[in-house]
Amino acid sequence: MQKLFFTIRSVGLMAILSVVCFFQLAHATEARPLAQDPVVEKRLIAISSELRCLVCQNESLAASQAELAIDLRNQVRELIINNKTDQEILDYLTTRYGDFVLYRPPFKPLTWALWTAPAILVLIGLFILLRRVRSKPTPQNIKLNADQIAQAQSLLKDK
Repeated sequence: MQKLFFTIRSVGLMAILSVVCFFQLAHATEARPLAQDPVVEKRLIAISSELRCLVCQNESLAASQAELAIDLRNQVRELIINNKTDQEILDYLTTRYGDFVLYRPPFKPLTWALWTAPAILVLIGLFILLRRVRSKPTPQNIKLNADQIAQAQSLLKDK
């Protein structure tokens, strides 16, 4: 009986160890490829940190591990190697993917709502708050008769 318990226990421990090892391998990621030239890599990181990952949308292109992000970083790397300026690279990507690819889109008619919406919402909120505060009824002098005063005094004495 004790041998059977020892065998079941060791199999259980091995199963737990296997699961833990599997999860450790599942979270492993590939190392980022480095450019041959560290100056190119530094410039790549600077440019790609200003760009939004088109798949993740809340991550920069530099931080994302999505396949499309890796392809875009490789494309940016090639443009850097081809002696394109930072502005030429950003123009190329915005022409291809639109202003959405930029973390800080330019202020132009298509993006006015994007830039002004937070301020407009704050102003609307302040307006509503002021209207509610001003519209609250103020307490008025209420005239009570003798019976009502006596009833109120008796209620106050009871407590």
